[in-house]
Amino acid sequence: MTDEKDVDMAPGSEENTASGSRGWAKLKRNRAALAGGILLLIYLLCALGAPVLFRGDPSAPDLMNSLSPPSTAHLLGTDELGRSILGRILYGARVSLLIAVGVVGVGLVIGVPVGLVSGYYGGKTDFIIQRFTDMMLAFPGFLLALALVAILGVGLKNTVISIGISMIPLYIRLVRGCVLTVKEEVYVEAARACGTRDLNIIRHHILPNVLAPIIIQTSLGMGTAILFAAGLGFLGIGVQPPTPEWGSMLGSARAYMMGKPHVATFPGIAIFLAVLSFNLLGDGLRDAFDPRSRI
Repeated sequence: MTDEKDVDMAPGSEENTASGSRGWAKLKRNRAALAGGILLLIYLLCALGAPVLFRGDPSAPDLMNSLSPPSTAHLLGTDELGRSILGRILYGARVSLLIAVGVVGVGLVIGVPVGLVSGYYGGKTDFIIQRFTDMMLAFPGFLLALALVAILGVGLKNTVISIGISMIPLYIRLVRGCVLTVKEEVYVEAARACGTRDLNIIRHHILPNVLAPIIIQTSLGMGTAILFAAGLGFLGIGVQPPTPEWGSMLGSARAYMMGKPHVATFPGIAIFLAVLSFNLLGDGLRDAFDPRSRI
């Protein structure tokens, strides 16, 4: 009789390993994904090396140099309070990275387990979870985050929580759909026939086979999180000044866009490149690892 250890070595594991190798090889040949990865690497290096790349306090005002154009003293110019735009963009990368990781973390920690339970057990459990998910999806993601910020209040912590909650239904639906397919596979049926506990089946057979779409959604979700955070900051209800955050920098630059376009241009470019890097990498991962894309 096959024991539980033998069942853990399901045929799907070897197939997934080979598929993963082909996927990584395809990803390396994807120029757009490589460009996104390089942009993301530069973004991470700027965030981690901000104290080295810019020495000084990015929030310290210098009214004598307010709205200065780009120069050798200030490579990207200064804002309305005389603060270096370059320094605030570099330190703002840290804030945006923290928001992206926190938002995706909320979505993963809550959305993935709920999606696994919903897809695996089905029945009334699935019905209740999906109707609750439908209610959340009835609101566009940004409007849901906006409403939650209005309830919880402004600030970095509440911004992460609000955007993270708006991401949860996406993970629930994604994971549930993958589980509905995987749980009908032969090796999962064999594990059930051997008396393997549901938790072990989910952990050893279901979850490893739904990791690829989760990773893809994580990459795309980080770009969306940065965009949502910038939108909230632009409206003045996200991360609050004097904390350097790209969206709030854009919001404060609205009054100077015609006469001093550099004040808004460079934070806008920073948002654009950061979101672009995550989207390019996410699209490359989807093309490489999503079986439907390969078909």
